[in-house]
Amino acid sequence: MAKNKIYIIDVTNRDGVQMSRLGLAKLEKTLLNFYLAEMGVFQSEFGFPITHHETNYLNANLELVECGALKRIRLAGWLRAMKVDVEEGFRLVPKLKHVNLSISTSKQMLKGKFKGKYDWTDILNLMCEAVDAAKAHGAESIGVNAEDASRASLKCLVEFAEAAKEHGADRIRYCDTLGYDDPFTIYARIKALVEAVSLPIELHCHNDLGMAVACSVAGAKAAIDAGVDAYINTTVNGMGERAGNADLVSTILAIKKASGFENKYFLDKHIDLSHAWKICKYAALSFRVSIPFNQPAVGANAFAHESGIHADGALKDSRNYELYDYTEVGRGHIEQIETGRLITAGSYSGIKGFKNVAGRYELKFKDDEEARKILELVRYANVHTQKPVTEDEMKFIVKYPEQARKFLTFQP
Repeated sequence: MAKNKIYIIDVTNRDGVQMSRLGLAKLEKTLLNFYLAEMGVFQSEFGFPITHHETNYLNANLELVECGALKRIRLAGWLRAMKVDVEEGFRLVPKLKHVNLSISTSKQMLKGKFKGKYDWTDILNLMCEAVDAAKAHGAESIGVNAEDASRASLKCLVEFAEAAKEHGADRIRYCDTLGYDDPFTIYARIKALVEAVSLPIELHCHNDLGMAVACSVAGAKAAIDAGVDAYINTTVNGMGERAGNADLVSTILAIKKASGFENKYFLDKHIDLSHAWKICKYAALSFRVSIPFNQPAVGANAFAHESGIHADGALKDSRNYELYDYTEVGRGHIEQIETGRLITAGSYSGIKGFKNVAGRYELKFKDDEEARKILELVRYANVHTQKPVTEDEMKFIVKYPEQARKFLTFQP
């Protein structure tokens, strides 16, 4: 029986938000960190430490970790594997503890992206200098990302991983940046890489060929078969560049329920699928992208049956036509929709309308002065999200007004 574990590192707040024409407000990114923590996700890649409009948000979220509001989950920043970026990242976000450092590794990228500016020796040196700099700043965990690993030679990847390990990196992120791998090639490459270097592996798979989840779990299987822990990068609802990334819920289900994994390969014990429905609905609202009808677990038709044979079989015993129960993914409740008078909280709300909404959410204020201070933050939140502030968003603002004030404030 495999003794190593599979951990989830969600990258919605870094890679998911890079999806062209879409994005998240800092309040929405913060709420996603809370939902990911509730779900038992090991780590959230929560943003870019050297991007100035992220600075207040990143620092405020690290304060939420310090005060115990965000429990157990690690918050990690993404940086280019260059010393200058690492230095600037820790200057702007001094409490940063976990980082992933990324640099290209394929011949195509060296030639087509860097245009001959760096040769392979330069790539190794830049990466090692960046790892050393992160260590010097007190980083508690460092993942090193081999961008475009699926198109890099295995020999180069081994050399890259060995150098990273020598300098104190904790993991290597194998990036299938273009979704080029299939489950068979990624299994073979990851197994060979781990056998050569014996370093935990992160799987970062894109969905350009529709195989991101399959490649992620195949790569994780290879890492565990070779004797190390595996870390799978996911995004909520599969959001991400171009065709997206490995979907969080689908990936978890594949490991827990697929015939080749069930009771053979094991997820981090903290993962709690019962939060799936809540987090997927919130991400869909925030990104303004509806969940597809046929999305595993959370799509409108995931547990719907119409044909006579299927309906009859499902009614006799749900296991006839359902691999897992809808309650396992947080479904089965009745959702109420208000069709009468509705007061919402937004950027032009007055105190009476705001207190009406707050009352529905059972929020209380010691006096009107406190209510007005919270209303001002709620107005700013609406400016950021351009949507009525949700119940959980408002509850967050009420409970953590100082952190909310930080990332709702921008200064170019």
